[in-house]
Amino acid sequence: MNPTFHGKVVLVTGSGRGFGAVLARSFAEQGADVIVHYNRSADGANEVAAEVRSRGRRAHVVHGDIASLEQVRALVASSYEAMGRVDVLINNVGDMALDQTSWRELDEAVIDHTLAVDIKGTMFMMHEVGSRMIEGDGGSIVNIGSQVVIAGSPRAPQYAAAKYGVIGLTKSYARALAPKVRVNTLGAAFMETEALKNRHDWKNGRREEILRQTPLGRIAAPEDMVGPTMFLAAEASRHMTGQFLLCNGGLAMVGA
Repeated sequence: MNPTFHGKVVLVTGSGRGFGAVLARSFAEQGADVIVHYNRSADGANEVAAEVRSRGRRAHVVHGDIASLEQVRALVASSYEAMGRVDVLINNVGDMALDQTSWRELDEAVIDHTLAVDIKGTMFMMHEVGSRMIEGDGGSIVNIGSQVVIAGSPRAPQYAAAKYGVIGLTKSYARALAPKVRVNTLGAAFMETEALKNRHDWKNGRREEILRQTPLGRIAAPEDMVGPTMFLAAEASRHMTGQFLLCNGGLAMVGA
């Protein structure tokens, strides 16, 4: 199976760097026009947009803090004005509280930011884009979640709570936007982005611990998550909505 997105418009949040940038390039390779969103990675977003255009596809760059409803409405309006529609929304942006090293570090501001970005931001994007999708030809929304909802996070409990919230939003909007719009979440494994590599616990034994617990014996690269994301976005998964798809090398095996 090789899903293609010729003639589709894909909006990827947080695509100026990391996994979002990998996704934006990959969708362009599959024929999509891409809306590249960023909040702080302006240079990266412009570079990704240039790469999309070099593949013969259209690109549009939008800026905004997804935790702000006003800014979400502005970036979505800009996206539709420039591209005419959005067929696929990938909610990639998420806050992992990367600087937190233990649950003992109780910081209200850090908790508020994680919940605001992961829950409010994801909800705002789904609400604004999904509302327009159901007025048009429909579409597909994929939220980038985490297997942390299976394992929990003794390092940053609010991160696990936020990703649980995303599952609730996924199921709710899957019902609200049906049948024209499908909404699913990818339960991604640890991905060795620069952000993860620089995390304190990752450099002090966590990586080796995860490797020992992973049956496939490797840590995922961002490219490993592209196929599953595209599957959820594509026509190939047309009978899936409101679902949580684990892709974690077997790290957490859950029963039916």
